[in-house]
Amino acid sequence: MKHLKQLTLLIALTLPFFTIAQNFDHAVDYLDFLGKEQEVVTKNMWKYTKALAHSKSDRSINAKRENLIKSVERTISKIEKADGFDGDDYKNQVLKHLRLNEKLLKHEYAEIIDMKAVAEQSYDMMEAYILAQRLANKKMAESQAEYETNLYAFAAKHNIEIQESESDLGKKMEISNQVFKHYNDMYLVFFKVFINEIYLWDAVENNDVNGIQQNANALASSAKEGIEILKTAEGYKNDKALILATKTTFNYLIDEAENQIPVIVDFLILEDNMNNIKETLEKTPERKRTKKQIDAYNDKVKEINKAAKEYNKVNASLNTERQNVLGKLDSAKEKFLERHIPKD
Repeated sequence: MKHLKQLTLLIALTLPFFTIAQNFDHAVDYLDFLGKEQEVVTKNMWKYTKALAHSKSDRSINAKRENLIKSVERTISKIEKADGFDGDDYKNQVLKHLRLNEKLLKHEYAEIIDMKAVAEQSYDMMEAYILAQRLANKKMAESQAEYETNLYAFAAKHNIEIQESESDLGKKMEISNQVFKHYNDMYLVFFKVFINEIYLWDAVENNDVNGIQQNANALASSAKEGIEILKTAEGYKNDKALILATKTTFNYLIDEAENQIPVIVDFLILEDNMNNIKETLEKTPERKRTKKQIDAYNDKVKEINKAAKEYNKVNASLNTERQNVLGKLDSAKEKFLERHIPKD
């Protein structure tokens, strides 16, 4: 059986975007220059954000990320070459902020991409992956706060009034951050349950009866805990689509673990017993085989043939229903992003 195709965990970053009031002295010209340069970065950030939300092509997403890094590099280069205003203190403060963004994009977020490749191996790895994203985002947010403090100090020094922009682009980036946070929060709740199903089907593929039973119990228990968590979860702007789709998936997984998997376990146990009887019979010379042995073997053949029909029925049902439920969850995630992160 194929496991659920995991959706990419999304990373949202923010960069400053301000509108400067007109008709001020030359310090305004310098701020205007900085604002225009950083607007290019913000636009490329938005293209990257849209790719993460809507593109299914890893190549396209990576291309947007590389373009974003190049735009940061070009912006740094232009600001470095330009003269500062009233000395280089403020210029150096801006460059410090941009260089941190560059470092995060090139290193921390590159490491996060590497972590994603192994994140699905365990819940701890997935949790570490998401935590790494949050820590990197925190560093960027702290740098953003410091940048804004320096901006307002520079503006106040030169008697300039700063008006924070409520531009479409700025609002889109802020909204995207909130959307991705809800998405990732719900994904982590889901994955804590789903990892048990991954282990369960690994055990099924290996005919490991004890492993199947242990992981089925863990799956049912974690899914029930997950439903309790979802009861107190809040939707994004009253949109509870991810919560409801995840709950539906958990209910299915509980039924799978408690009602469907036992049929598979019973068949595997019966099959093992059958093989033992067959092996014993084959080791016994024909002239020494008793009627009791032969009858036991024939009865077991009938029993396993009957069980095989039920096993095949359940197996087919699991394949169909499972793909249907998990497919609907994937669809709910995609539609959630489409509703809340605009493509234009």
